Amino acid sequence: MNKVGNYILGQWTEGAGDGTPLVDASNGQLISYASTEGIDFGQVLDYSRKKGNPALRKMTFQERGRMIKALALHLFSMKDKYYTVSYQTGATKIDSWIDIEGGIGNLFANASLRKKFPDQPYYIDGEHAPLSKGNTFIGHHIMVPKEGVAVHINAFNFPIWGMLEKIAVNLLAGVPAVVKPATLTSYLTEAMVRDIIKSKILPEGALQLICGSARTLLDSVESQDVVTFTGSADTGRMLKSHPRIISEAVPFNMEADSLNSSILGLDAAPGTAEFDLFIKEVRKEMTVKCGQKCTAIRRIIVPEKWVEEVQLQLSAQLQKTTIGDPRVEGVRMGALAGKEQVKEVQERIAELRKTAKVVYGDNGILKVLGGDLEKGAFISPVLLIEEKPFENTAVHEVEAFGPVSTIIPYKNLDEAIQLAKMGKGSLVSSIATYDNNIAREYTLGSASHHGRILILNRDCAKESTGHGSPMPLLVHGGPGRAGGGEEMGGVRGVKHYMQRCAIQGSPTTLSEITQQYQVGGKYKDPGQHLFRKHFEELEVGETVITHKRTITEADIVNFGNVSWDHFYAHTDETSLDGTIFEKRVAHGYFILSAAAGLFVDAAKGPVLLNYGLEECRFTKPVYAGATIGVRLTVKEKVDQEKRSEDDIAKGIVKYLVDVYDETGETVAIATILTMVKKLDQSQ
Repeated sequence: MNKVGNYILGQWTEGAGDGTPLVDASNGQLISYASTEGIDFGQVLDYSRKKGNPALRKMTFQERGRMIKALALHLFSMKDKYYTVSYQTGATKIDSWIDIEGGIGNLFANASLRKKFPDQPYYIDGEHAPLSKGNTFIGHHIMVPKEGVAVHINAFNFPIWGMLEKIAVNLLAGVPAVVKPATLTSYLTEAMVRDIIKSKILPEGALQLICGSARTLLDSVESQDVVTFTGSADTGRMLKSHPRIISEAVPFNMEADSLNSSILGLDAAPGTAEFDLFIKEVRKEMTVKCGQKCTAIRRIIVPEKWVEEVQLQLSAQLQKTTIGDPRVEGVRMGALAGKEQVKEVQERIAELRKTAKVVYGDNGILKVLGGDLEKGAFISPVLLIEEKPFENTAVHEVEAFGPVSTIIPYKNLDEAIQLAKMGKGSLVSSIATYDNNIAREYTLGSASHHGRILILNRDCAKESTGHGSPMPLLVHGGPGRAGGGEEMGGVRGVKHYMQRCAIQGSPTTLSEITQQYQVGGKYKDPGQHLFRKHFEELEVGETVITHKRTITEADIVNFGNVSWDHFYAHTDETSLDGTIFEKRVAHGYFILSAAAGLFVDAAKGPVLLNYGLEECRFTKPVYAGATIGVRLTVKEKVDQEKRSEDDIAKGIVKYLVDVYDETGETVAIATILTMVKKLDQSQ
């Protein structure tokens, strides 16, 4: 008997018993069976904690990021093989592209995030907090990887994207994962996991896969674990209330299907670019993935005077949608994932029809291209109209998880906002408008009830990723019915798998703990100028105190002439009444330039170039006659990988530039980034 494999405890295994039959969505043909019978989930989770977690925790963010990038490149090189498997789920080529290449894209995006993290296994969160008058006692926050495992319980609609968008984040954070895809389409997830494991890019224990019933999986979770769930709101609420989740205070992130809405702006009359974009976007969201998207448009909220026009144009577009087997040329909408889904969608349509009327799709499917109309999970797009949305609330409560959407009329923008919020929390909403005042009013009026809002108009349409596409660097989730959770979101998402801890002590001690120099910490003697040392030789806290320079009137005049910065405070002493300045003041950027002249070691050495400037502030006016000096301190070091064999091995060194005057007070402070050559060119 052919079965989908489970990758657990370092090996592939099949569950006991007959298992659940998995069939092709287009023709009902048997693909495989899936079973988790006989698997000890407690052992599986413990294996991740004891094997995968330590291996990931000791890696730096840079190393984890490069690991994820290598995995993305590896999977991208063989992406075509997954399309063949994906077609069996009922997904068309474009549906599969979203799932497969969209998922791999998440890996690439999260790999790039390493540049926003230190070259350490942990993260320094925010700025230090001064806790004493003399600055001998400060506070800070660090975030360390949790010592547990991420348990991902995923939905059937995106077997690859659902896995990759989650594991990309927990892997970057330094936490292993156990992935439990929905049984129905788990064979596609398994196909990719086999290649991931075979590549040996991830350390053993960093990823385990279970295909089949979750059974007692949550019975073994612990306080250091994180559980994520994607699926129906009812199932999510049941899992969230699991006694073990409550007793162990396990973080539970829920992303549930929601009644997302799209609004046609009052300015977007038929014939405008925005009206056409609206029709196109709604049609796409109804038919892509056969409407099986947690972000799909379920409620089409339009000005009441344009309801008929929206109905006619949208119906005309839906009429062009060719339904059938995704492997057949010309098919634009495939099948639902299984016959059970067809039954559920039809039941939900029946509930909606108690008050709403069907205006397209009432006759079912007369013809499909390829596949088996009887054994396949085909369904026609269905468009309804609910004329009394404030009285008949089923449209705001019942979701048909398929190509089904309902037109809802509104009189004014306040009504549109109210209707959108009647969904009681959505993953996403969108509005088609070219009026920025309407866009602003809608966004501020409805943002409390949505995880994301897309404003669609002619200016962004060409490059817009659309209503239904969550992006790796933006949060995905929503309040209320949408689950109250949040995932992805760049750095924000990584923090969900880490424990924030407040630390307190002297600036010197906290500098050593964080490996990021804290202002007020003791300086270390580098023994020579910092620019003479290679990347590996530099230590955080090493400081060069420069010689001094007295600022003159001629300096101020000359810098103004060179820079063309003739702001009155630098040039006209007669205009200073009522300002904070006592007399003509030196340009802040001149002070920074003069500081560079003091701290730069001019001879050729390991420093390759100035990479950038950040956190620059001018804290005290500098007048002619003042004498400045610089304390140049190694603040932080970030490793860089070689892009090729011929590339120079190097790293980024952040220097704290503290410019002070003859009184010892800081007049300017900044962080400069330099690219520094490594001593060992083989790295």
